[in-house]
Amino acid sequence: MARAGYHPPVLRAVLFDFNGVLVDDEPLHLDLFQKVLGEEEIAPPSAAEYYERYLGLDDRACFAAALAATGEEATVPRLMRLIARKASYYQERVRREGYPFSAGAAGLVRDVAARGWMLGVVTGAQREEVEGALRQEGLLDRFKVLITTEDVRESKPNPEGYERALEAFNSLPPLPERLLHPHEVLAVEDSPVGLAAAAEAGLPTLGLARACSRDRLRGADAVVEDLRELTPERLERLYAEASRR
Repeated sequence: MARAGYHPPVLRAVLFDFNGVLVDDEPLHLDLFQKVLGEEEIAPPSAAEYYERYLGLDDRACFAAALAATGEEATVPRLMRLIARKASYYQERVRREGYPFSAGAAGLVRDVAARGWMLGVVTGAQREEVEGALRQEGLLDRFKVLITTEDVRESKPNPEGYERALEAFNSLPPLPERLLHPHEVLAVEDSPVGLAAAAEAGLPTLGLARACSRDRLRGADAVVEDLRELTPERLERLYAEASRR
């Protein structure tokens, strides 16, 4: 018998990571990261090293780690120049080829929004990139909250981005009928650092095993291989399983 006043957890919102989840652009970020480091005459990481050490970090953290690994000083002016150059290359590529939106992502977003769940993005990507990709797919108006690298002091695995997203869900119009709590929001991430950030903020987590193996995503409450596996009904089932843990 359920105890008096007990309300079983109900899924009310979904927060998506951007790079590697909504857009399948991690190979592009690897290519441009290597390109910029090569121009600085710094030996870039291999693909295996990138996915092991840098996946889920924002550009500032990536370049700072790469410079530190070679004993070079990661001054703020230098980091800003490297970030700006990589962002310029990224925009050149997407203007020419479009944003590589993940298979199944657009349909899932539309279906989830149609259920009345709130939607948001928490990412280390730049706002220009996130808005551009969502606008390309006609999805920008489906998202209530976008938390990008410009909105936080600390990137993932720090939980600041997720904490800011929860605050925005509750404070931006249209206001929810009742306050949204962390355990009512599912985070979809593809990296260990992203999962750690969401979990520290108190959110149940769903790992997307695209760039990482299931073993590296063992911190997730549930794991899927492909967004095309997901429907709102399956999200509810996975959320219910995660909430029982």
